[in-house]
Amino acid sequence: MDNNFVDYVKIHCKSGKGGAGSIHFHRDINTAYGGPDGGNGGRGGHIILRGNKQFWTLIHLKYRKHIIAKDGDGGSSGNSSGKQGKDEILDVPLGTVARDEETGEVLFEITEDGQEVILLAGGRGGLGNANFKNSVLQSPQFAQPGEPNKTEWKLLELKILADVGLVGFPNAGKSTLLSVVSAAKPEIANYPFTTLVPNLGIVEYRDYKSFVMADIPGIIEGASDGKGLGLRFLKHIERNSMLLFLVSCDSNDIVNEYKILLNELKKFNPHLLEKKRILGISKSDLMDDELEEEMRKDIIKRLKGKNKVPFIFFSSATQKNIVQLKDMLWQQMNEYNF
Repeated sequence: MDNNFVDYVKIHCKSGKGGAGSIHFHRDINTAYGGPDGGNGGRGGHIILRGNKQFWTLIHLKYRKHIIAKDGDGGSSGNSSGKQGKDEILDVPLGTVARDEETGEVLFEITEDGQEVILLAGGRGGLGNANFKNSVLQSPQFAQPGEPNKTEWKLLELKILADVGLVGFPNAGKSTLLSVVSAAKPEIANYPFTTLVPNLGIVEYRDYKSFVMADIPGIIEGASDGKGLGLRFLKHIERNSMLLFLVSCDSNDIVNEYKILLNELKKFNPHLLEKKRILGISKSDLMDDELEEEMRKDIIKRLKGKNKVPFIFFSSATQKNIVQLKDMLWQQMNEYNF
């Protein structure tokens, strides 16, 4: 298991308090009793999330539980404003969702490189006494204090951003496929739950094009109820543009296994079924042409009408139909692009 992949952190945030406005009156060698010239206090530091496409995990925040921004400085004479408190900027991967820890409410999502959003605002600086002078009040003896800081717990949750999400039971061949079509090197072994964290790979396509494929950890029947690896990984599928369902050709019932996977996604989030999808039957080098043709007819017969889905037999081991699979994926992803 890759211990460097962290997709959920809870952080304690403390923004900066605003600096106090100044109470001051102009004095110089020629002026004994001048007008008010107290400057404004500086704003307290914000805590800001910034999208960074070079990041793919929240591990850098896992052990940094307390995030503290600087206070703003007070105003001073000569209408001089206090220095603004330094913002605390946290770089996060694209696909990071910020939530309020107490209510669970989604505050915002970071989806673009360089995007900056305030997670917790600093207090505003107080106005100096120069702001309160008017025709009636010539010498205001007061100024505003700065706004207090805020202290709140926030939850950061990462949802993988990818074009194609691989969905299948453990040991369906997802990691092997990703290793064949991209430069990703996921851990691969012939036993369930080898993949414990999502793996991303850049799949090179024709004419220097490419797309991102995510190997989501295998789900099992009941995953939507928290069994197996459960909901923690199902959430990543929400962000994929389309889904590639993988079922091994040595499954007892390919169509039934596909329907179980669909049902798990439906229970978790019905909108997932609105995504484009392809059914890939993996490890097809294990059977001869005659058996493959029988399976093809059975799938067509049982998956028709509204249940119809494009499908392809392929083998990562022998590269059988790998190019054709990429063609299908690309065509589906760009079907409605003009």
